Amino acid sequence: MNPIVSIIMGSTSDLPVMEKAARFLEEMEVPFEMNALSAHRTPAEVDEFARGAAGRGLRVIIAGAGMAAALPGVIAAGTTLPVIGVPIKGMLDGLDALLSIVQMPPGIPVATVGVNGAQNAAILAVEMLALSDEALAARLAAYKEGLKDKIVKANAELAAVEYRFKTN
Repeated sequence: MNPIVSIIMGSTSDLPVMEKAARFLEEMEVPFEMNALSAHRTPAEVDEFARGAAGRGLRVIIAGAGMAAALPGVIAAGTTLPVIGVPIKGMLDGLDALLSIVQMPPGIPVATVGVNGAQNAAILAVEMLALSDEALAARLAAYKEGLKDKIVKANAELAAVEYRFKTN
């Protein structure tokens, strides 16, 4: 089994956030890899990864980074694959990372999810992949239907909650 999604993080301290992406890809049965690379501490390795990603069969890259958050942009500069940036909460409640990732120059796009939004990054990656994979599209549709079911169930539970002045 060869990976088609790569989850990259600046360091293993980002794993508690980035594992949410891994769990979703696992649930959707999408082969993935996980590695730590640092735009500042291992720049040559990041460049080698980015330039070789498409040739290895990868189709989407999810890159999480905090603080200066250069990793997603540096990867995007070296590949034609879509890169999804995950700003990791560190300093300034993650605003520093968010602003670093979303402010890419023209020609070097990075799709960006919310702070610590690794699960949404994986969902976006699966949506991209599902465009050409009917079985994956069906699994994604079932997942999204399950989201609706959670709200329907929550409303049923709320209906049973009683207050003197509650009207529904």
